[in-house]
Amino acid sequence: MRNPLNNPFVVFVAAFFLLWLAAWVGGRLGQRRRDFTEAVRTDFGVVLAATLTLLGLIIGFSFSMATARYDLRKSYEEAEANAIGTEYVRADLLPAAEGAQVRSLLKQYTDLRIRFYKTQDGGDLRQINSETARLQNELWAAASKPANAQPSPVIALAVGGMNDVLNSQGYTQAAWWNRIPTGAWCLMFAIAIFCNALLGYGARQMEPKLFMVLPVVVAVAFFLIADIDSPRGGVIRVQPQNLISLRAGLGG
Repeated sequence: MRNPLNNPFVVFVAAFFLLWLAAWVGGRLGQRRRDFTEAVRTDFGVVLAATLTLLGLIIGFSFSMATARYDLRKSYEEAEANAIGTEYVRADLLPAAEGAQVRSLLKQYTDLRIRFYKTQDGGDLRQINSETARLQNELWAAASKPANAQPSPVIALAVGGMNDVLNSQGYTQAAWWNRIPTGAWCLMFAIAIFCNALLGYGARQMEPKLFMVLPVVVAVAFFLIADIDSPRGGVIRVQPQNLISLRAGLGG
């Protein structure tokens, strides 16, 4: 089952509906209360302001978490491109046959890494991961074979570069799995619903259009957070610019 948090538009629609419904229900309950004096309303305003402030802080922290993860994914894409480019050059340190094999495999590997960043299809992603694992085994075998046959500091340098290539892919995968926890989303939704219910409860009269303002604003904020936090389902995604530039420089 696909995680709905991977689709920012679903998050926006769900957030807007739930928050507007909470404001409307709160408004209906508030209209039934007859003992809402000015003194009580003043105290209620303090509570509402404090609750909305807390909601704003939580949204701000969540946005900060999402942008930090986005920046991390961009950094690892750059690190992957640097590692592959460095190893492509160090392939000259290997014997001619193994060096040519490593360079050919690195071109295929770079194409796969570009596809990894661009694909949004789950089936295609599984195929990419399978091919990536196969190519990694072939790359390591091609680099380690001369090191086992004739160890030397020069060949060890090429093997170390290959290790960086493989590690960079693992770091990237970990960064793409690192998302805002579902529990944090649930708590953020709960606080937002409570805030909108309080807003409706303290309203002097039922104004459906006015009740839509805060739900729309909060839903847009949730949409932006979900969009940045979703590596594949959002509009804002990490583009493999460094890998594309590297692949163009490697030739056919």
